[in-house]
Amino acid sequence: MTAPTQRTKLLVTALAAVLLASLAAIAVMVGRQNAVADAPAGAPDGARPQAAGAAGRPGDRLRVLSNGLLSTVSLADPSGPRTVTTTRCDRVYTAGGTTACLTPAGALSGPRLLVLDERQRTRRTVPLTGLPNRTRVSADGRMVAWTLFVGGDSYAGGGFSTRTGILDTRTGHVIPSLEEFAVFRDGRRHRAADINVWGVTFAADDNRFYATVSSAGRRSLVEGDIAARTLRTLADNVECPSLSPDGRRIAFKQAVGADPAKGWRLSVLDLATLRRTALAETRSVDDQAAWIDDATVAYALQRADGTDDVWTVPADGTGRPRVLVPGAASPAVLPAPGRGR
Repeated sequence: MTAPTQRTKLLVTALAAVLLASLAAIAVMVGRQNAVADAPAGAPDGARPQAAGAAGRPGDRLRVLSNGLLSTVSLADPSGPRTVTTTRCDRVYTAGGTTACLTPAGALSGPRLLVLDERQRTRRTVPLTGLPNRTRVSADGRMVAWTLFVGGDSYAGGGFSTRTGILDTRTGHVIPSLEEFAVFRDGRRHRAADINVWGVTFAADDNRFYATVSSAGRRSLVEGDIAARTLRTLADNVECPSLSPDGRRIAFKQAVGADPAKGWRLSVLDLATLRRTALAETRSVDDQAAWIDDATVAYALQRADGTDDVWTVPADGTGRPRVLVPGAASPAVLPAPGRGR
């Protein structure tokens, strides 16, 4: 073997070693990012969670809040560039071309419900009183619901009280408080001074809805009927329901040991059988979950530094939690233009 051939062999060997080392380093970096994104216990303090991609249809986006500002991001690239507006909301939800934004209270004014169209133009403003907590829009964009924490109810004592209302954007009719509705438990009318209602989610017909009713220490899932002005209990220990796109299941938070002081377990309820499935997210989730699709639930969790991240988890109890959108809250899917959900 000649000297030039030996030198060539040594050069090739050295280059191969450098290439293998580079590939190994890249693999380690990717592994670390995935470990942070997948960690169900959350990222260490100071670490920035890495977003996991979502299997959305081409053109689908997500409506979120970024530091309280109304924003949108691609569902296929949720950690990518965002369109951030100047509209500030404490809670937001979008469906059917309608956005419901609960604004923060100002120095000289209370919070408001802003109803925005697809171009983010204000269609309706509803003055409110209290601390914004939940909001939802029906799938076709017609019905809007909101919940606020309020004070001043004599029965509340050291607890809390809520006000939940509904707006029909087509007729302009406002139901200021669902506490006006008749509550039925086990077929009998339930009358009490301490009834609270919160966390509305609408069915497809724009008349029925689901919500939580609390009275005498029991927190129950109810099916509401706007035309009949009734609330009928279905199951206990169900809070902040969210109806799946197929209309068959409810994602909700379930108090651990029926005691909210112990935290909540994110779960799914089958409406036909009332069978509950605890999801793989074991941290306490104090949020009204949203459905990314019929198989995936999204929700917000707060880091130690106070920053929110949107996480997802499979709706059948399998898998593990993953970060979907870092530094965001209040997720809602925006289908591509011209295509309904």
